Amino acid sequence: MAKLYFRYSAMNAGKSTALLQVAHNYGDHGRAVRIFTSVLDDRYGVGIITSRLGPQRGASTYDAHFDFFEGLKEATDAACILVDEAQFLTAEQVRQLHRAAHELGIPVICYGLRSDFRGEPFPGSAHLLTLADSIEELKTVCACGKKATMNVRIDAHGKRLTEGEQIGIEGKHHYVQVCGSCFYRKA
Repeated sequence: MAKLYFRYSAMNAGKSTALLQVAHNYGDHGRAVRIFTSVLDDRYGVGIITSRLGPQRGASTYDAHFDFFEGLKEATDAACILVDEAQFLTAEQVRQLHRAAHELGIPVICYGLRSDFRGEPFPGSAHLLTLADSIEELKTVCACGKKATMNVRIDAHGKRLTEGEQIGIEGKHHYVQVCGSCFYRKA
């Protein structure tokens, strides 16, 4: 039985690296994957999933108007669907991916942040936490040594920013991962 999976974390936990590894593993067995990333993430070029460790791979892009279910109905060769930057999915797109897993029988694995720099949920992540059949946290560490679960946006001088648009792509903004204690201490 195919499922919808959500693998989430704070920044810098290796979500894109994990996605690229899964794609590689399927390919090693001669199995096709369909890979998607948000058109909003243009850090390394639109439609490019890149790990901070170096590996990268081209991907199809989605925006808020893309219909995953309709787009995947003809993906009969796909053994798995991989979605990077899943926090940018709409509520309806999460439902489409859930439906694709259950009606089309294609496993769907989504990777993304759970919350923004203010500690607020991304709509896509909130709906993935609700609909995903399997939820897994990828772990990373705060500078203090505790498990990081939150994200902080900082300016060029290292000063924490607490206001601004929810979506700010790294490169134009800088983020660090922090534990809950440091998230509130640095407020």
